[in-house]
Amino acid sequence: MSDYVIEKLNISEYEECNNIWNMSADPYTEPFRKEIETGNRVVYVYKVDGEFLGEIAYVLDMNDSDYTIPNQRIYISRLIVKPEYRNKGIGGILVDFMIEEIRKMGYKEISIGVDKDNTAALHLYRKKGFTNVIFDGADEYGEYYKLLKIF
Repeated sequence: MSDYVIEKLNISEYEECNNIWNMSADPYTEPFRKEIETGNRVVYVYKVDGEFLGEIAYVLDMNDSDYTIPNQRIYISRLIVKPEYRNKGIGGILVDFMIEEIRKMGYKEISIGVDKDNTAALHLYRKKGFTNVIFDGADEYGEYYKLLKIF
């Protein structure tokens, strides 16, 4: 997987994310599109030979101060890798890329939400410095943590 590029998603290519996740079955497809169009959500895509294999996004305003504080804390959203390409380091590459982008933007903190039963993601985020648990609870989708990385 050495010949990859990570590029900011152009909204005209949004449908190609279907290569990574099932957009027609996902209730977030249209809300995410609207956030991308308004600039609140910025998506980066991991590509090999033009094929979308992974994506990650940041969100400027989640309407939740655990997740976002203007000019201080930003939220990482939707780290996802195409199933057959998982456990090959792509997720770690995307997280490292996004941390560096956010650092360059001048933010001091990055938040992320992760389901408690997603042990692979929890391990990755902890390894990347998301070690502060700022919320431990549940919502209608299940139990999860809100994690924070402070620079």
